[in-house]
Amino acid sequence: MKRHALTDSLPLFEEAPRPTFLIEEGLMRDGYEMVCGLDEAGRGPLAGPVVASAVILDPHNIPDGLHDSKQLTAARREHLFELILASAEVAVASVSPAEIDRTNILRASLEAMRRAALSLHRRPHFALIDGRDVAPGLPCPAKALIKGDARSLSISAASIVAKVTRDRIMSAAGKTFPGYGFELHAGYGTQVHRDAINALGPCAIHRMTFRPLRKD
Repeated sequence: MKRHALTDSLPLFEEAPRPTFLIEEGLMRDGYEMVCGLDEAGRGPLAGPVVASAVILDPHNIPDGLHDSKQLTAARREHLFELILASAEVAVASVSPAEIDRTNILRASLEAMRRAALSLHRRPHFALIDGRDVAPGLPCPAKALIKGDARSLSISAASIVAKVTRDRIMSAAGKTFPGYGFELHAGYGTQVHRDAINALGPCAIHRMTFRPLRKD
């Protein structure tokens, strides 16, 4: 009996590929003993800082379940955040909305990653960066990986730390600047947020060079 064509094809709904430690292991074999992952959170929002994290995982104590932060629930991110802090070397840095407006979001994101890498207790020997660009001024050689948070466990750990840290910052901002709903949307341009801007005007943490805040 002839098999149905679908039985020979890939499943219609596949789980997102999971990151591994293979890239890090290859670098370690080449003599780069301490490899850090770098990622940021908050490029797209209309308000708040961009936050970056640098993480050097312990190869012998990697938390189970690390993944691209976008693939995880908020509760799972919070759980893994604590495990990462307890088992890895971690640093976090941010760039303010005012600095984002003075430069641009790409430069601000790369600067946040540079600051995070420089803030590690030990100088990394190599950095793996999520995205297309290598941050200038890093303390070590580096390679940018497109969709790196789905390929490298070090980057996925950094993505979780950056995301949880920024979400906490924006939750606190919701109390400092009531009425905008920062604790709900973390500064992204939801309709609720846009309606609040129209009603209240921008506040001190809005990015004034971002549309619809920018006035041409």
